[in-house]
Amino acid sequence: MTPDERLAALVAGEDPKMVAELPSGFVVMGDNQVLPGYCLLLAYPKAGHLLELDPEDQAIFLADMALLGQAVQEVTGAVRCNFAIYGNLDPFLHAHVWPRYPDEPEEQRTRPPLAFPRSIEPVAWSEEVHGEIRDALRDALQSD
Repeated sequence: MTPDERLAALVAGEDPKMVAELPSGFVVMGDNQVLPGYCLLLAYPKAGHLLELDPEDQAIFLADMALLGQAVQEVTGAVRCNFAIYGNLDPFLHAHVWPRYPDEPEEQRTRPPLAFPRSIEPVAWSEEVHGEIRDALRDALQSD
């Protein structure tokens, strides 16, 4: 799915991984849930990168990213969250928010999630397994 197709599905309310809409964009659960609760904040309207936004919109996006991290940590019981904004592969503004857990295997505990060893199998998002986390995140974000 292209970024434009994903955003169109979110606007239409057709993406089951959608958590919430915040002032700066959409929150969705990540396709790979090897760290349960992994989410992304997708800027909407679409922007190429953070520096394309005016300072006020930059502050709103970063505040929403922090709010999402707080919700992810509260809902999942993670000890912390890792935050990242890349844009190399998908060239539009989006932020990754990964919960980190104290019981992670040693080979991944000190690595950024995108650098996990290939031996760690991806965990595909599914409604049955991750829908409850999505709903709890939605509730947490809507209560703020």
